[in-house]
Amino acid sequence: MASSRPPRTPETYKLLGPDGALYESETPGLLGGHARTRVYGRLDCPVALSFLRRGFEPKHRVFFADEAAAIAAGYRPCGACQREKYRAWKDAPTRE
Repeated sequence: MASSRPPRTPETYKLLGPDGALYESETPGLLGGHARTRVYGRLDCPVALSFLRRGFEPKHRVFFADEAAAIAAGYRPCGACQREKYRAWKDAPTRE
């Protein structure tokens, strides 16, 4: 018996690439970020989750495939969920 449903199309996710341009991916991003503050962190970051819980609209939220893409796009590590990476970024002599 043939199904009358159309074939399911794979879900796509919008990710920010290393060049700062959005692209569609069939794989969800591993990291999230905030486009205005240019900060990236884990998807379970307590600071980001508290903003979402308090009703802040996530209109500036972006996602990255990996850390290399976030850094290449000009984002810095979150001080809450990426403490060691944030300290290294802050202490780097070539930081802008």
